[in-house]
Amino acid sequence: MEFPQQQKPAGDGKITYPPGVKEITDKISNDEMVKRLKMVVKTYMDMDQDSEEEKQQYLALALHLASEFFLRNPNKDVRLLVACCLADIFRIYAPEAPYTSHDKLKDIFLFITRQLKGLEDTKSPQFNRYFYLLENLAWVKSYNICFELEDCNEIFIQLFKTLFSVINNSHNQKVQMHMIDLMSSIIMEGDGVTQELLDTILINLIPAHKNLNKQAYDLAKTLLKRTVQTIETCIANFFNQVLVMGKSSVSDLSEHVFDLIQELFAIDPMLLTSVMPQLEFKLKSNDGEERLAVVRLLAKLFGAKDSELASQNRPLWQCFLGRFNDIHVPVRLECVKFASHCLMNHPDLAKDLTEYLKVRSHDPEEAIRHDVIVTIINAGKKDLNLVNDQLLGFVRERTLDKRWRVRKEAMMGLAQLFKKYCLHHEAGKESALKISWIKDKLLHIYYQNSIDDKLLVEKIFAQYMVPHSLDTEEKMKCLYYLYACLDTNAVKALNEMWKCQNMLRSLVKELLDLHKLPVSEANSTAMFGKLMSIAKNLPDAGKAQDFMKKFNQVLGEDEKLRVQLEMLISPTCSCKQAEICVREITRKLTFPKQPTNPFLEMVKFLLERIAPVHIDSEAISALVKLLNKSIEGTADDDEEGVTPDAAIRSGLELLKVLSFTHPTAFHSAETYESLLQCLKMEDEKVAEAAIQIFRNTGQKIETELQQIRSTLIPVLHQKAKRGTPHQAKQAVHCIHAIFNNKEVQLAQIFEPLSRSLNADVPEQLITPLVSLGHISMLAPDQFASPMKSIVANFIVKDLLMNDRSVGNKNGKLWTTDDEVSPEVLAKVQAIKLLVRWLLGMKNNQSKSANSTLRLLSAMLVSEGDLTEQKKISKSDMSRLRLSAGGAIMKLAQEPCYHDIITPEQFQLCGLVINDECYQVRQIFAQKLHLALVKLTLPLEYLAVFALCAKDPVKERRAHARQCLLKNISVRREFIKQNPLAQEKLVSLLPEYVVPYMIHLLAHDPDFTKPHEYEQLKDIKECLWFMLEVLMTKNENNSHAFLRKMVENIKQTKDAQCPDDAKANEKLYIVCDVALFVIANKSTACHLDSPKDPVIPSKFFIVQDKDFKNDKEYLSTEMRQMLLSGKPKPSPVLGAVNKPLTVPGRRIFTKTTTASDTTSNTSTNSSLLSSSAINKNSNSNAAMESSESRAQENNENPIIKNEEASKEEPSQNVTPDDETEASPVKRRGRPPKSAAVVPTEKEGAVVPTGGGAGKGRKRAADPNSNPSPDSINIKMSKQQQQNDEGTKRQIDLQRWPYVSSENKKVRELEPGKETGRAVGTGALLLGSEGDTEIELESSPEVTLCGRKDAERCLPTQGQSSRAAWSDTHSQDGTKSARRGVPSGRQGEPDSGLAVSWFEPGMSLNTVYSARGLYRTV
Repeated sequence: MEFPQQQKPAGDGKITYPPGVKEITDKISNDEMVKRLKMVVKTYMDMDQDSEEEKQQYLALALHLASEFFLRNPNKDVRLLVACCLADIFRIYAPEAPYTSHDKLKDIFLFITRQLKGLEDTKSPQFNRYFYLLENLAWVKSYNICFELEDCNEIFIQLFKTLFSVINNSHNQKVQMHMIDLMSSIIMEGDGVTQELLDTILINLIPAHKNLNKQAYDLAKTLLKRTVQTIETCIANFFNQVLVMGKSSVSDLSEHVFDLIQELFAIDPMLLTSVMPQLEFKLKSNDGEERLAVVRLLAKLFGAKDSELASQNRPLWQCFLGRFNDIHVPVRLECVKFASHCLMNHPDLAKDLTEYLKVRSHDPEEAIRHDVIVTIINAGKKDLNLVNDQLLGFVRERTLDKRWRVRKEAMMGLAQLFKKYCLHHEAGKESALKISWIKDKLLHIYYQNSIDDKLLVEKIFAQYMVPHSLDTEEKMKCLYYLYACLDTNAVKALNEMWKCQNMLRSLVKELLDLHKLPVSEANSTAMFGKLMSIAKNLPDAGKAQDFMKKFNQVLGEDEKLRVQLEMLISPTCSCKQAEICVREITRKLTFPKQPTNPFLEMVKFLLERIAPVHIDSEAISALVKLLNKSIEGTADDDEEGVTPDAAIRSGLELLKVLSFTHPTAFHSAETYESLLQCLKMEDEKVAEAAIQIFRNTGQKIETELQQIRSTLIPVLHQKAKRGTPHQAKQAVHCIHAIFNNKEVQLAQIFEPLSRSLNADVPEQLITPLVSLGHISMLAPDQFASPMKSIVANFIVKDLLMNDRSVGNKNGKLWTTDDEVSPEVLAKVQAIKLLVRWLLGMKNNQSKSANSTLRLLSAMLVSEGDLTEQKKISKSDMSRLRLSAGGAIMKLAQEPCYHDIITPEQFQLCGLVINDECYQVRQIFAQKLHLALVKLTLPLEYLAVFALCAKDPVKERRAHARQCLLKNISVRREFIKQNPLAQEKLVSLLPEYVVPYMIHLLAHDPDFTKPHEYEQLKDIKECLWFMLEVLMTKNENNSHAFLRKMVENIKQTKDAQCPDDAKANEKLYIVCDVALFVIANKSTACHLDSPKDPVIPSKFFIVQDKDFKNDKEYLSTEMRQMLLSGKPKPSPVLGAVNKPLTVPGRRIFTKTTTASDTTSNTSTNSSLLSSSAINKNSNSNAAMESSESRAQENNENPIIKNEEASKEEPSQNVTPDDETEASPVKRRGRPPKSAAVVPTEKEGAVVPTGGGAGKGRKRAADPNSNPSPDSINIKMSKQQQQNDEGTKRQIDLQRWPYVSSENKKVRELEPGKETGRAVGTGALLLGSEGDTEIELESSPEVTLCGRKDAERCLPTQGQSSRAAWSDTHSQDGTKSARRGVPSGRQGEPDSGLAVSWFEPGMSLNTVYSARGLYRTV
């Protein structure tokens, strides 16, 4: 509109004042002026728009009030009153203002705006007038007049700035409402909002301004909500110029665009309707920092509690999720941090986030993997339902991360969840059940080699799983039911934890005892050894050694400190006393105070490990009371999710373990009374555990608890005579351990049992044999003589040399304990009795040991059927072979018997590891390893593991390799830690196993044609199986030492048959193959040997100096074939799809046949699927293990389950229909001609007669041509040098299959029909995000899929092999080699879990065999 002409006042320009108001001029004082203006204000306030007469009357006054005199008056009261008058004038004269000059209007509105600053002080006497001014302006919308002014924007900007600056928390809602009305009218009724005006609004949303004036922020927020429809376009234009066009100069707020977007989105998402697509464009920017800023912004927008942006703008959400895979690390990190808020505020988006978090949990960056864990755990701690099982699985997997920080975060996070939901039951039983696996998983980590992991598990157990801060009863209840709910491996880990802590306490006690002795060099040396042993059990071994030396020095100087430490490790120390001792010791070591005291931290680690924070006499009493309640049926077993029987059994097992580590705590009549009640229970395991507790803790029963003694003796006698074999064993040992008149007690058991032996009733024979055997071992002087007649007349003549019953002819090679005939079980115990009797005597004066060894050898030669009447079943024969082999091995652990074991008997014993029965091989290898790792078995028996290279089952080969690694490391460590071991290097140094291995392979029954390639190839495999591990490092020039040793052997003769030219030739050929392998794998072997090797005279006869054997027994052609032919390398680990390789050697890949691959397709078993084998029984648990896997001896693992169930072939195969005629009856490794005969059935090719069954003969096709073996992949020397010193991987991305014409017929490309892209062989290419692979969390680890396995063509491993050779023992008995199938079919389809545990076995050993190692 146009302004009207200037109105002329009435009366020729004379100013008319309201009645009573005198003229207002500059001649009067300020006070008088204020007084008169107030009356004017009152007049204008009372006027309305309809008073035309008054409007005309006071028009001159209105014009006068707008003069410069008033607008620039220095008195603020005058200015305020004038402003009020002007506001009323605009109200009265609306819609046409009396002022027509643009400049005048501008001056007036700027003047009024300046007066609005007075609103700031609400306590001012004039505040009501300021409020009236604001109210009037807002009500009339007076500022809308300015729209017609060219520079109206200046007025509006000044107004908005003024209002935003004056608003404060003292203003009431009306003030804010009027301000909003005033500003919103300007925005909504104008033609648009300029950028400068928009800036005055938006600047209040910036965090810095927001924090300074929260009321201004609220005012801007309300204004934007009110004007969203109008201002949205202006906002979109601003962000379009800054974000898309990059015009940062358009506004001073350009650098705050992302903060503004966040605030605007929080105010009203409609404000950003047009802005969100621009953010999607920014997410794809090439600038990493810019992407990071956008990601941070969107993370806040998507993660806001009530945000619906993800559902409303799916393209932007998907684009944002793509940034989880951004190449820029900070971007990925920001995305992971966002996930936590998103999971907590938007559970519905968890499904979208899961897959991206899975990838990031394997991120190469440690910080990102760490934050993935933090994200999931934080969400889980808020509400367990916010995280699904898959997300928890990522945390579970990261507990095996290669970085300690990540592992620690994962373990601590899971521990916190367990304590909150399982211990305190904050979310009910359903949530507790959801994460019930955490307790097992955390304890499984104790299997790790890292001492940091072990210490953290101990800390978690003491603080989260069984909090030591609880009172004793509550604490023991937690422990009681926790122990009952743990899985087998977690129980073993917990037992090992207590065992390690107890061992450390013993070391500290021995150290304190040394302090009591006079100072001497020997004492200092012994003290140093103890300190080194203690330091091994603390983190950072290097620093630990220094700090322990310092701690030892402090102990020597401070007697009070020694007293406190002695009290802490005392068997009678209570948990409360332990806390006091730890506090006192810590206080003494705190001075001088330092911000960080690493010495004190290290000592705290030690004190935490040795302090009895859980178990004392009071705790044991509480556990016994809980056990009694379970027995009486008054406990809360069902509420805790445990059956009463399980609670009783696990409770006794818990007490049994604690009886080893805290025996003193059990010494009370109440505890023993409860244990006596357990002895009378029907549960065999419960009674056995109770006896063992008495055995471990009852040393003072006879002197202090006569009533318990009188009740206990009859019970022990009864168990020794008529209890189970295990109970009988424990009862005999218990009597021997706790009674002074043990001879009388044992005689009262021995005499009636020896008279009642009756071979015709084998069921009643087993327990007596166990008791007699242990009695003769514990008291040899008293019972050696009567036992000799029992052995000669009954054990050998009546029991072992007679077969009274006919076995089950079902053809199976192994059956469960329940299916074994009582007669065979009795024979097994008879063999054990012989061994125990001899071990008790520990001498061979009566030549009984020679006779026993001949008997055991004859049993091995006769394949378990000693009488050769063919009455015994195949499975029973397997049992007897295992017992005979184990017996020889047990006797070899006693030096006096080891010396009389002949090489032939040693070979027969070793060949059991190649038995045709899978379980025999498995259990024998386990027993062999356990004896070797304890250094009780001579070094020569380590050579037996070389024969495992021929085992058809990958799991067994992997287990053997792990056993070798563990044994060699144990021996090397023992030599380092024991200076005296240098004198016994011949029996300790692992390299000295080579002569025994060469001799053993030279007498391999399969080695009949020493110049045939196939047999030489097998010899080479066996040699490399051992040498690969020995040659991992060239310490002290050991490669040259090995070469020199083999060369020296070549200059000797075979002591077993020195005059047999053929036998010596085979020995020299094996030496040449060994030299060939050593030279081919090492460039340093030709250096000078550091020392001259010692050759064992028992196996080799050293010749005269004139004797020189320089003949080359391997032709050039044969060497070339062995080098470039088809060698079988050392197998990959059974537990992971990744080989353990060593620096500086060529890598050979083993071509997998059908059974090789199928044996790895089922890996979702538990971490250690097979149970431990009880070393005192005939491996009950091993049979359970064998049942859990595909029945090796009963079905073909390649045939699908439906087909396998339809036709389960018998093992009673005949040469006519399944195998070629062989001059010697064979088991185990069949002739190489025994290839599979394909037959058509429903379109599939399957082996007939179960030819590929585990440990069985394969059907042969007389007309089939042998197919070549897998192609050897050689590395060039240059590549080998380039890769020297680094760990290398087999390239699993191209896996060749070979046809019978030696042509590659198929190559699996990554990801094709393999279940995973190259399995886990590619896991981020060895990034730091790799997991330490664990079976239970990596079910898909496989070399190739089952379908590929079924398509695999036969390889030469299934082609013909040479006939067997006969060897003869000293007594002329013919010995047939017990072998296993040579091909790679016949492996159990049970996954990769390696199981070979024994009770009491070191978990370091267990860890090694499980295949759990950190990927690099």
